[in-house]
Amino acid sequence: QLQASGGGLVQAGASLRLACVASGRLYSSSVMAWFRQNPGKEREFVAATRWSDSRTYYADSVKGRFSISKNRAENTVYLQMNSLFPEDTAVYYCAKGSAYDTNFRAYNIWGQGTEVTVSS
Repeated sequence: QLQASGGGLVQAGASLRLACVASGRLYSSSVMAWFRQNPGKEREFVAATRWSDSRTYYADSVKGRFSISKNRAENTVYLQMNSLFPEDTAVYYCAKGSAYDTNFRAYNIWGQGTEVTVSS
Protein backbone atom coordinates (compact mmCIF):
# COMPACT_ATOMS: atom_id res chain seq x y z
CA GLN A 1 0.00 0.00 0.00
CA LEU A 2 1.20 3.49 -0.83
CA GLN A 3 0.18 6.71 0.89
CA ALA A 4 0.88 9.99 -0.90
CA SER A 5 0.80 13.41 0.69
CA GLY A 6 2.11 16.94 0.32
CA GLY A 7 -0.07 18.44 -2.38
CA GLY A 8 -1.57 21.88 -2.14
CA LEU A 9 -2.32 25.20 -3.79
CA VAL A 10 0.70 27.35 -4.61
CA GLN A 11 1.61 30.21 -6.90
CA ALA A 12 3.71 29.82 -10.00
CA GLY A 13 7.41 29.68 -9.13
CA ALA A 14 6.83 28.12 -5.74
CA SER A 15 7.97 24.72 -4.49
CA LEU A 16 6.25 21.70 -3.01
CA ARG A 17 7.51 18.38 -1.73
CA LEU A 18 5.40 15.29 -2.12
CA ALA A 19 5.94 12.19 -0.03
CA CYS A 20 4.93 8.59 -0.64
CA VAL A 21 5.15 6.14 2.23
CA ALA A 22 5.11 2.46 1.37
CA SER A 23 3.81 -0.08 3.82
CA GLY A 24 5.27 -3.49 3.42
CA ARG A 25 8.58 -4.54 2.04
CA LEU A 26 10.22 -2.87 -0.93
CA TYR A 27 12.54 -5.21 -2.76
CA SER A 28 15.78 -4.19 -4.38
CA SER A 29 14.19 -4.69 -7.80
CA SER A 30 11.34 -2.30 -7.02
CA VAL A 31 10.93 0.90 -8.94
CA MET A 32 9.08 3.79 -7.34
CA ALA A 33 7.56 6.39 -9.61
CA TRP A 34 5.46 9.50 -9.67
CA PHE A 35 2.79 10.10 -12.28
CA ARG A 36 0.28 12.89 -12.71
CA GLN A 37 -3.11 13.13 -14.26
CA ASN A 38 -5.62 15.76 -15.27
CA PRO A 39 -9.29 15.10 -16.01
CA GLY A 40 -9.82 13.47 -19.37
CA LYS A 41 -6.14 12.83 -19.89
CA GLU A 42 -4.00 9.77 -19.52
CA ARG A 43 -1.75 9.36 -16.53
CA GLU A 44 1.61 10.97 -17.34
CA PHE A 45 5.03 9.84 -16.17
CA VAL A 46 6.89 12.38 -14.03
CA ALA A 47 9.84 10.69 -12.33
CA ALA A 48 11.09 7.34 -11.09
CA THR A 49 13.84 5.87 -9.00
CA ARG A 50 15.15 2.38 -8.48
CA TRP A 51 14.90 1.30 -4.87
CA SER A 52 18.28 -0.46 -4.93
CA ASP A 53 20.50 2.28 -6.35
CA SER A 54 20.75 5.94 -7.20
CA ARG A 55 19.38 5.82 -10.71
CA THR A 56 16.63 8.33 -11.40
CA TYR A 57 14.53 9.11 -14.42
CA TYR A 58 12.55 12.21 -15.35
CA ALA A 59 10.08 13.37 -17.92
CA ASP A 60 11.53 16.08 -20.12
CA SER A 61 8.91 18.51 -18.90
CA VAL A 62 10.21 18.38 -15.32
CA LYS A 63 13.96 17.88 -15.77
CA GLY A 64 15.94 20.44 -13.85
CA ARG A 65 12.92 21.43 -11.75
CA PHE A 66 11.81 18.22 -10.03
CA SER A 67 13.91 15.82 -8.02
CA ILE A 68 13.00 12.34 -6.82
CA SER A 69 14.68 10.92 -3.75
CA LYS A 70 14.14 8.20 -1.19
CA ASN A 71 14.65 7.35 2.44
CA ARG A 72 15.04 3.59 2.66
CA ALA A 73 14.88 3.55 6.44
CA GLU A 74 11.43 5.16 6.30
CA ASN A 75 10.23 3.40 3.14
CA THR A 76 9.48 6.81 1.69
CA VAL A 77 9.95 8.37 -1.72
CA TYR A 78 9.89 12.12 -2.19
CA LEU A 79 9.23 14.37 -5.15
CA GLN A 80 10.71 17.82 -4.69
CA MET A 81 9.04 20.17 -7.13
CA ASN A 82 10.64 23.57 -7.71
CA SER A 83 9.80 26.44 -10.05
CA LEU A 84 6.28 25.16 -10.48
CA PHE A 85 4.29 26.15 -13.54
CA PRO A 86 0.50 26.29 -13.86
CA GLU A 87 0.79 23.38 -16.28
CA ASP A 88 2.15 21.26 -13.43
CA THR A 89 -1.36 21.33 -11.96
CA ALA A 90 -2.61 17.76 -11.63
CA VAL A 91 -3.33 14.96 -9.24
CA TYR A 92 -0.01 13.31 -8.47
CA TYR A 93 0.19 9.58 -7.85
CA CYS A 94 2.99 7.45 -6.55
CA ALA A 95 3.35 3.95 -7.88
CA LYS A 96 5.41 0.82 -7.42
CA GLY A 97 6.53 -1.49 -10.14
CA SER A 98 9.08 -4.18 -10.78
CA ALA A 99 10.87 -2.43 -13.63
CA TYR A 100 11.35 1.08 -14.87
CA ASP A 101 8.80 2.17 -17.45
CA THR A 102 7.22 5.46 -18.40
CA ASN A 103 3.91 3.72 -19.12
CA PHE A 104 1.61 3.78 -16.13
CA ARG A 105 0.28 0.34 -17.05
CA ALA A 106 3.61 -1.18 -15.98
CA TYR A 107 3.00 -0.28 -12.34
CA ASN A 108 0.77 -2.47 -10.22
CA ILE A 109 0.48 -0.66 -6.90
CA TRP A 110 -0.77 2.91 -6.63
CA GLY A 111 -1.24 5.50 -3.95
CA GLN A 112 -4.44 7.48 -3.62
CA GLY A 113 -3.18 10.66 -5.27
CA THR A 114 -2.48 14.12 -3.93
CA GLU A 115 -3.68 17.24 -5.69
CA VAL A 116 -1.31 19.96 -6.79
CA THR A 117 -2.70 23.27 -8.03
CA VAL A 118 -0.40 25.98 -9.33
CA SER A 119 -1.96 29.36 -9.88
CA SER A 120 -0.58 31.92 -12.32
